[in-house]
Amino acid sequence: MNPADRAAELFTERHGGPPQSVWSAPGRVNLIGEHTDYNDGFVLPFALPHRTAVAVRPRTDGQLSVATFSTEGQLHQSEPLAVSELRPGTVTGWAAYPAGVAWALAEAGFTLPGADLVIVGTVPTGAGLSSSHALECAVILALLDAAGHPSGSPGAPSREELARLVQQSENTFVGAPTGLLDQTASLNCTADHVLFHDVRSGESEQIPFDPRSTGLEVLVIDTRAKHSHSESGYGDRRSGCEQAAEQLGLTSLRDLSTTELDIVLPKLPEELRPLVRHVITENQRVLDTVAVLREGKYADIGSYLTQSHISLRDDYRVSCTELDVAVDSALEAGALGARMTGGGFGGSAIALIPTAQREHVEQQVFEAFRRRGLTQPRLFTAVPSPGAGQDR
Repeated sequence: MNPADRAAELFTERHGGPPQSVWSAPGRVNLIGEHTDYNDGFVLPFALPHRTAVAVRPRTDGQLSVATFSTEGQLHQSEPLAVSELRPGTVTGWAAYPAGVAWALAEAGFTLPGADLVIVGTVPTGAGLSSSHALECAVILALLDAAGHPSGSPGAPSREELARLVQQSENTFVGAPTGLLDQTASLNCTADHVLFHDVRSGESEQIPFDPRSTGLEVLVIDTRAKHSHSESGYGDRRSGCEQAAEQLGLTSLRDLSTTELDIVLPKLPEELRPLVRHVITENQRVLDTVAVLREGKYADIGSYLTQSHISLRDDYRVSCTELDVAVDSALEAGALGARMTGGGFGGSAIALIPTAQREHVEQQVFEAFRRRGLTQPRLFTAVPSPGAGQDR
């Protein structure tokens, strides 16, 4: 049963009647363009088939009731929350994510009558595949529907505005200093495309991406090494980039090109130079990858993926043993390119591989993890899928 049907079924069981509607949003893989979003740069994500669904029905008492069911069927329920009393710091743990979305909508001037929410998801948590943003994007669409402003209706926020509200919720209410990549991808991606998004301008373009048509696939290697943006060095990296831009008199590192690196790097403290080098070269790798994809030469993007991982590992220093083993073993087994994806410090890697070599690559990755005494990873093919929307 898909998560939308399961959410509707569980809602009916729990609340004695069907939901008003069910909305869902996908996790995402970022093909390339890591840690560029909060530097006003370029990103290139696509949505996964794994989704989080939210069944919703309005209430009249201003209370928010939230229940989630894990993939193992375990129930987690929050105490009823008064929407009018939500403030940053008032809700902690998993409930802060849906509560933060309600708070952000209220801050934006939307009157929420309260709502019952039942949430079911299939996006792996802690895998760097944006499970939290899939949840938040599905919740914000569900709450808007409960408030009488379903997505696409007159007076409803645009998808770009929704992405910024989700970012506000995560940054201010949850306390995780994330950028705009994940929620933008979850809300706006389309099937068989990657989303070429310019964070500074807000402009997006759907670039065709169907590697299966050329005998290739993107293999996700979930290392099962858990990560957390709010508990990791993510915030330190972001702060370092902001410091570097300020010292160089720039609005953001987006203002630099690769031809200027040799000029600007000596002007910076030694500890900031690798961060700047990664961001600037990563932006260029996104542009180079898009140029290749426009020509339909999917196999030729492999070298950019691998260069990205090396930069994230050596300059940005957000990789870890599990991610390096995943990338190195996939490349040794014949992958055309591989890189960590997501914020880092754990989570997942991706590898562009010939479909005919899938079994061989899998065996080599499993064996490499076994030799190192690491937990066996979870592998699956990432198929570019539709973004968030209403399921029923």
